[in-house]
Amino acid sequence: MSIFALVKPVFTLFIYLLSIAALHAQQGAADAMRLVSSTRGVIIEQRVMRHYNPVYEHKSNTLMADSGDFWRDDIGREFFEAYGNVVITQPSGTVIYGDRLHYEAATQHAVLTNNVRVVDNKSVLTTNYLTYSFRDQRGTYTGGGRIVSGTDTITSRNAYYFERTKDSYFREKVIVRSPDVVIYTDTMRYNSITRDNFFFGPTNIKGRAGENLYTERGVYNTGTGIAKFNLNNLYTEGSKFLKGDSLYYDRSIGDGEAFRNVVFVDTLEKFYANGGYGKYRGGEESITMADKPLVKMVVDNDTTSKAPVDSVKTIEPEAEKLSRRERKQRERDLEEQQQQEELAQQELQLSVDSISKENVLLDTVHVATTPKSKVDTVYMTADTIFSRTIPRAEYVALDLGLSRDGGQLLVDEDVDYGDDDDLIGGEESGELEKLTDPSTISELDSVSVANLTTAAIDTIQKKLPSRTDRKPPDITKKTDSLTIANTLKADSTLRDQVVIPTGNEAGTRIDEAMETVMRPDSLSAPDSLKAIADTARTRIVKAYKNVRMFKSDLQAVADSVYYGMQDSMFRFMGKPMIWSDGSQISADTIFMQMINRKLDNALLKDNAFMVNAVLDSIKFNQLKGRKITVFFDQNYIERLFVDGNAENLVFNVDEPTRIIRDMFHDRGARIKIIFKDKKVNIYNTFKPNQQVYPLKLVNQENEILPGFIWRPQDRPLSVEDMMNRKRDNTVPDTKEEVDKEEQEGGKEIRPPDPVIFEE
Repeated sequence: MSIFALVKPVFTLFIYLLSIAALHAQQGAADAMRLVSSTRGVIIEQRVMRHYNPVYEHKSNTLMADSGDFWRDDIGREFFEAYGNVVITQPSGTVIYGDRLHYEAATQHAVLTNNVRVVDNKSVLTTNYLTYSFRDQRGTYTGGGRIVSGTDTITSRNAYYFERTKDSYFREKVIVRSPDVVIYTDTMRYNSITRDNFFFGPTNIKGRAGENLYTERGVYNTGTGIAKFNLNNLYTEGSKFLKGDSLYYDRSIGDGEAFRNVVFVDTLEKFYANGGYGKYRGGEESITMADKPLVKMVVDNDTTSKAPVDSVKTIEPEAEKLSRRERKQRERDLEEQQQQEELAQQELQLSVDSISKENVLLDTVHVATTPKSKVDTVYMTADTIFSRTIPRAEYVALDLGLSRDGGQLLVDEDVDYGDDDDLIGGEESGELEKLTDPSTISELDSVSVANLTTAAIDTIQKKLPSRTDRKPPDITKKTDSLTIANTLKADSTLRDQVVIPTGNEAGTRIDEAMETVMRPDSLSAPDSLKAIADTARTRIVKAYKNVRMFKSDLQAVADSVYYGMQDSMFRFMGKPMIWSDGSQISADTIFMQMINRKLDNALLKDNAFMVNAVLDSIKFNQLKGRKITVFFDQNYIERLFVDGNAENLVFNVDEPTRIIRDMFHDRGARIKIIFKDKKVNIYNTFKPNQQVYPLKLVNQENEILPGFIWRPQDRPLSVEDMMNRKRDNTVPDTKEEVDKEEQEGGKEIRPPDPVIFEE
């Protein structure tokens, strides 16, 4: 071999390098790629320079690989094709790895394939196909990939990565996995610095403990666990559902707040409430509703069996075991019942006068109308409604000592009826008042979300570090190809299997929950709910200030109400008053208990009074005493007992002529009345003092018993009326209060003069 043959390749390489150098000089060193080093190089087809272990520098970025081809086209544009263990280092410290690289110097555009990773100080992006613009520092993958940021792992089919702002936009089958939650959505923006996840479509955020947050627009921070949602939002935890136009949730303490059109449902406890504001405390499983809150509870209107005769005790319902055919028949029956209930509700918009006219009660005070449906709904509202679940062992059920035979005649000591102030007062009451103070309730600001637009991208500005601050590439760090391939394959399988929400999930799920709550077949609960029931918890409900209640055949007002689901006992406190038909019931405290979702008994404690309008007149049948005990059957009074200075005042009516004949006044230690077929069957007075007054001897002094109250103006006439009108507490209630106001110069408030009746 001649010496010329040995020198020729070296000479050719020298000439090629000189030409490249000349071209660089023409284009400017800042725009041209510069070969820093390589182990060796060869020329291919006199236009491609192949280097082994090359290190190139371009625009402050360093590109290296096992081997690479460098060439330029006819118009002078430079290209670099690299193979094996590609490593690109940027001035910011971000490093990009891959198996293969195609790089265009003029546009600073790169395409990396197979086992691609983008590593910065906050996150790692992994994919098999990545296009990256070094000019904009923006990367895109469209064939599936993932980003790991701290403890957050995000996988999707498509994504846009912005190195300057640390923002990533994800599209199609987006799954976020963190230690606390797993997120499923189709459109999302994520910031690896703040760990904020911005959602632009239907999204489910599933907690590791089984809770779920749904929204269609909002932000959730995987670091702090704080969520701010403002479109079709729903929070679920077990059998509990919380929905609102705006939703705030703090996972660290388990508390959530909802604003405007708020709905809370507990399908296990058959509890429903809505209002303008709601606060849920996960730690104590409580809900506070304000701004026209409304509670609904389904009850039965008919009774198939009576309660035990000896005493009143809480009866725990047992689940029915039904066959599939029986269940279907039950569902059809329920649909018919619901239709009947709707028709009945439409017919219930009656005034007090019309109720009195159409339901005339003659013999004595009488409660309840003829049921028009097998089921009915109890509606309750107040300024604030608070409810929570507690262990059954902590619930102190009231033992009122009621007995259907009347019990002991004389009571020497006062009985603790459980209506002490600590039921609704103390620190908890003050905390609730502070919580629902309008000054402490702030509307959620609209969640600010950025749109992916060219204009927005162009405004992102961040100066790159100087070349002296640049870290040298870590050429010893190799990509674990097998690990990356397995990871991307697992992500792809996961995306194919998961169900991404498609929209309207909040409305659908809350409707299903409400249907479950309002369905009267709650005794046959699904196995999943039975399992929850085995944890032995029960719900209590407290209503504060201006409480109103409406049921088709019963309405009530009070200052506060306490209800325990374990013994189904209502406690009405603070000038409580109940109406049914033309009757009005009042006392210092009223207890009313339901058994198997049917009205069973009631106790009127202290200053008990029952009033019934007679015909169309201003005459009233009246019962009063220290306490009145009432027992119901099929929502009608079956028997009642009046104890402690018992008095009964009745206007007797001639049935054929419907004219008042006389007035009967009865006094005694106890009055016992038993009804049959809605008429008085047995009437007994212990130690009686009875007198009959001809109508001409009836006057304003003897036709009204002491403590008489008649306030039909406070009675809710419909659900709408109940929600929009509070009772007037400025008008004196009793005759004593009227007399006191007269003495102080106030306006005289008396019933109108009696009309003239025929003898």
